[in-house]
Amino acid sequence: MPIRTATARWQGTLTEGSGTIATGKGGLQGNYSFKSRFEEGEGTNPEELIAAAHSGCFSMAFSKQLSDAGFPPNAVVTNANVHLDKTDAGMTVTRIDLVTTGDVPGIDEAQFQKLAEAAKAGCPISRLLSPGAEITLDATLQA
Repeated sequence: MPIRTATARWQGTLTEGSGTIATGKGGLQGNYSFKSRFEEGEGTNPEELIAAAHSGCFSMAFSKQLSDAGFPPNAVVTNANVHLDKTDAGMTVTRIDLVTTGDVPGIDEAQFQKLAEAAKAGCPISRLLSPGAEITLDATLQA
């Protein structure tokens, strides 16, 4: 399997400095700063990139679970909300809330929920993050 890379460059102090983040193949690039990370400033931050990675990974894993069970989805849309909180250990990602909606013809609610939970358990990014952060799932089947 290929190794994936990203690069970050930071210039200046923590509160007054700024930086850039880029994925290895250039698909994602963004500026970041103290304000974009800990306040509401413009730019991205590492937690948003974790959210992007987790929502993308989960959506793919859920699509596979659905397809393997005989219910190929028309669409799976997932939002990941990453909670960065101050703890005794310092700033910590404490929880990630996955909120997903699936347009899946022919499936019933119980099977949809079962496969969503299986996708959460099997998603490589969920497995990476779950030892340190609680991961919740809210899955909605589109009518």
